[in-house]
Amino acid sequence: MARCVVFCAGGFQGLEKPLLPDDYIIAADGGFSHVQTLGCKPDCILGDFDSLGFVPEGAQVFPVEKDDTDAMLAVRHGLALGYREFVFYGALEGARLDHTISNYQTLLYLVRHGAHGTLVGCHQCVTTVTDSLSFPEGMDGTVSVFAVGGEARGVTLTGLQYNAEDITLTPDFPLGVSNHFTGSAAIVSVNSGTLLVVYPR
Repeated sequence: MARCVVFCAGGFQGLEKPLLPDDYIIAADGGFSHVQTLGCKPDCILGDFDSLGFVPEGAQVFPVEKDDTDAMLAVRHGLALGYREFVFYGALEGARLDHTISNYQTLLYLVRHGAHGTLVGCHQCVTTVTDSLSFPEGMDGTVSVFAVGGEARGVTLTGLQYNAEDITLTPDFPLGVSNHFTGSAAIVSVNSGTLLVVYPR
């Protein structure tokens, strides 16, 4: 399935995976500089351009005083075109913590609109899980699992330092923080609700 790849204005240290010919590339405001660094041509440039400081040729310009973040503008555009898989670069290590939190909410917005997204940072990735997420052997470092948007029921963790079976996670207690990969293949799954999973890039 074709992906919508969104470049935002935060920290960027290269692609996790190569861009594919059928990827739809959106440069959101300051994310345009990352696209220029890669030397690729975006399919869409949008935003209010308060971060970039100038308006690129052919960009869709929105007012600074608006309800949507630039990332959300990109999401709405991608959803309208029929994309259901989103990858965000420059959406984690920005100077604004509030924008990072808003990007977590954007992931939940995608879930509730029948889509899925992943924030790819310089050192970590963040994604949502509504069924299961598998990790291959050899993973190292910390993985954290949080309930978002309500209770997450039937949560099962296997192959990690702290395993669990059929537990409930709630948004008001961080029980799933700071688990660890053991080198074995691992699975995070949930029966109902949504998990926010943070793992090493």
